[in-house]
Amino acid sequence: MNYKNVLLAGALAVFAVPAFSQTDNPAPVVNQRKENQQDRIANGVQSGQLTAGETKNLEKKETGLNAEENRMEKHDDGNLTAADKARLTRQQNRMSRQIYRDKHNDRVQNTNPKTEVGQRQRNQQERIAQGIKSGQLTAGETAHLEGREAAVNHEIHNDRAANGGKLTAQERAQVNRQQNRNSAAVYRKKHNGRTQ
Repeated sequence: MNYKNVLLAGALAVFAVPAFSQTDNPAPVVNQRKENQQDRIANGVQSGQLTAGETKNLEKKETGLNAEENRMEKHDDGNLTAADKARLTRQQNRMSRQIYRDKHNDRVQNTNPKTEVGQRQRNQQERIAQGIKSGQLTAGETAHLEGREAAVNHEIHNDRAANGGKLTAQERAQVNRQQNRNSAAVYRKKHNGRTQ
């Protein structure tokens, strides 16, 4: 075989492989996509690119997507049809775009590690991010935890706005109690045996 034939055969092989794989498997592996998206969310939580509220919304959507996948599998004796995979892929594509938009908007998790309250917030987010990455936290559990975090963040924001940017000793004590409850909830959910 001469050099031109080898190049031609190689070029044809490059074009043939994608066409073959697209017809055989119309969707990427669903579970790998879920894992990748959970990692992207965890990275956004850890870096502060995702607020607690954004993470809560993303994880609620992920919970719905997981439930739909389970219904599809039950309907087809534990399997996903090609149509099911295609539908899930479209939904995962929408989810992927939402993750990107949320991570790249101007909202960030406002934690100031210079304050005790800010350091606790940062630690909670890192623990949640680690739970997402390790699979110790399900999407539903993460949504619940981030909802709690968002409520505390909202309260801190309102208290600081009312007091010229600072928290009173009484407000710090209240926030500390809420953070203690949230910390215990993170621990319970990470160690309850449920996994992503």
